[in-house]
Amino acid sequence: MVNSNSDALGIIFPNSYDSLVPELVSERLMASIPFAGRYRLVDFILSSMVNCGIDNISIIVRQNYHSLLDHLGSGREWDLTRKNGGLNIVPPFADKAVKVYGGRVEALASILHFLRSQKEKYVVLSDANIAVNFDFKDFVNSHIESGADVTVAYVREELPAGLLKLRPESKVFYYTLNLNQDHVEKIYINPTMSGPQNLSMNIYAMERERLIDEIKTAFVRGHIYFERDILAPQLDKLHVHAYECQSYTARISDMKSYFDENMKLLYDENLDALFSGNPIYTKIRDDNPTRYIPGAIAKNVMAADGCIIEGEVENSILFRGVKVGKGAKIKNCVLMQDTIVEDGASLEYFISDKNVTITAGKVIKGTDTFPVYAAKRQVV
Repeated sequence: MVNSNSDALGIIFPNSYDSLVPELVSERLMASIPFAGRYRLVDFILSSMVNCGIDNISIIVRQNYHSLLDHLGSGREWDLTRKNGGLNIVPPFADKAVKVYGGRVEALASILHFLRSQKEKYVVLSDANIAVNFDFKDFVNSHIESGADVTVAYVREELPAGLLKLRPESKVFYYTLNLNQDHVEKIYINPTMSGPQNLSMNIYAMERERLIDEIKTAFVRGHIYFERDILAPQLDKLHVHAYECQSYTARISDMKSYFDENMKLLYDENLDALFSGNPIYTKIRDDNPTRYIPGAIAKNVMAADGCIIEGEVENSILFRGVKVGKGAKIKNCVLMQDTIVEDGASLEYFISDKNVTITAGKVIKGTDTFPVYAAKRQVV
């Protein structure tokens, strides 16, 4: 057993599930979607890796990554500004003969030279569609102790409605595991079974040299997806170990789940479960504390710094710099950074992207099953 994960490097795939929330990724990728008032989804996996001693982390981007670059910068907030290792953002490579990668096999094949040059013995792979305070130290130690070729993290839960609605032509995959104790005997691709399932988190650990060999072989054969094309067909040859994650997880699978997972954090038990223990780091924005102007009413509100509230806010998430005008009523809403709600406006079951302006007197009401969404920089 190792005492830290300094012998592991991390690789994050930030685009894998972009198509699940097309409204939110028109100008960004899944990893940079705002979440929980002041964070982005990537903050949770990235911070979890850093907290467990992984200080060599690559993020392989595919498209719409300018927002992510702006958020991560040099990696200073995560203590990843280093001469050796640190944060490495890999831009997409494509020309007339080579398309931008579609799955993990193609993405990893594009950085094989980088992988060969690294010194760490192990690699951890992760997507960025889940907010979780994940213990990568225990995860890697579990992989080492099991003697497995690959270790996969999973949660025991019912399949999210957003995943069950996927169409075959979407080319988006999720996986459940059939287990014999902690050994993976079968991987189901896009199943529709009811009841609690062993739902993969798409977080994996394996030896770096083994990963290089598997990717080389798969890429030559024209394979694209790590789970579907490498793991599932070789379960009789590979020892695939399952690691159950019992931490609080918030999985984004559609707009409804994005709204619901934000709103769940208004309950103290969920907020404590996600943020207790190791800290979650994010980009610092120097701003004043939230101001509640005399006459303002706030009930069960998560408000980030820089907000100015003059009206009435209830059961809502306010990101940084949100302004609520006099006489405005906000209920069951998620308002992203620098949203302006002018005097007398009324919002219920509403999601605003960044820099949205709701003009004076407007009334917008969605429902708990279908929250209304306003795109970035829109004036309503």
